Amino acid sequence: MEGFVPLSQDVLPLGIRSRVVEGINGLAMHILEAGFEEADRPCVMLLHGFPELAYSWRKVMLPLAAAGYYVVAPDQRGYGRTTGWDGDYGGELGAYRMLNLVRDALALVSALGYRSVAGVIGHDFGSPVAAYAALVRPDVFRSVVMMSAPFAGPPPLPFNTVHEGATHRPEGGRIHDDLAALDRPRKHYQWYYSTREADGNMRNCPQGVHDFLRAYYHYKSADWQANRPFPLKSWTAGELAKMPTYYIMDLDQGMAETVAPEMPSVEEIAACKWLPDDELKVYSEAFSQTGFQGGLQWYRCMMSEAHSAELQLFSGRTIDVPSCFISGKSDWGVYQRPGSLERMQNHACTRMLGCHLLDGAGHWVQQEQPGQVSELLIAFLKQAQVDRRG
Repeated sequence: MEGFVPLSQDVLPLGIRSRVVEGINGLAMHILEAGFEEADRPCVMLLHGFPELAYSWRKVMLPLAAAGYYVVAPDQRGYGRTTGWDGDYGGELGAYRMLNLVRDALALVSALGYRSVAGVIGHDFGSPVAAYAALVRPDVFRSVVMMSAPFAGPPPLPFNTVHEGATHRPEGGRIHDDLAALDRPRKHYQWYYSTREADGNMRNCPQGVHDFLRAYYHYKSADWQANRPFPLKSWTAGELAKMPTYYIMDLDQGMAETVAPEMPSVEEIAACKWLPDDELKVYSEAFSQTGFQGGLQWYRCMMSEAHSAELQLFSGRTIDVPSCFISGKSDWGVYQRPGSLERMQNHACTRMLGCHLLDGAGHWVQQEQPGQVSELLIAFLKQAQVDRRG
């Protein structure tokens, strides 16, 4: 690709390379890959979340490659060095709907010369993309690992309304009004991320993108000692308000103002081995160039009724390939949607081989505890292979 500048080898572990693959569902998709030296290795695909990049997988790619896999991690639509996406708030939103994100992943698999992958692994917003990939195309995505965001299944269709009347109401319901009416007025971060102001608030914040991301990543990690999550009883304002402000924000603040008070000290930054400043710079340089709107479009799609309506096509469908869930014990993402973890384990996934909450990790589990995550992924992929044969 003319003008493409690969991610510098100075910030990549030896054995991981950066390149671009053209013609991926309208994108020129930047990927990181490991285990590319040998042909015909089984493929593992890694899908990042927000606000992240393919680079978020750098610490687990080489262990997976050493276990015999070809490992590929793309900058997904709206992110990083991938181009061909519209990052304007008023642009074409439909390109970011869930099924098109799955199509991006499927097109990359095909372009790389694979009919199927041994596993698709998604973190944060990459988790539902991985989940729907496995649900929609189990012939291609032969196993799935979801990280930090449990998959509760497709949205249900209203049932038996002819006889019992319409009782279903959208998940949001009056929750926004109820949060705003609390003694300490609040708002939900996902709906805030759907607003026009969110990108500018973060991209043009007074502290600068680098310090904004430092505070954001710190606040959601196990390094922030107050991250002690627990199951919430219900989808109500009073229960949701028990979560930290990076999920249930103060009504009058944007995300830049929300995370600023949690900026770690110079000493804490120096002690952060899982994200030293030179590695954080990869993120801050990327988002300084692209802004955040590409990733925020995903939230706008998720919040739209049209998005839910399209996914109702799969109402009642389950993930029937081998599956696994991994998160940090200090990750509120496990519980932010009450009941989702239980629905994933008991209903949405019929062949769940493990559910792991790791000590010493918050939301960025594959970066905070890469050794444990790598071991779990390799064990799962091997068990899934045996499970499929059995």
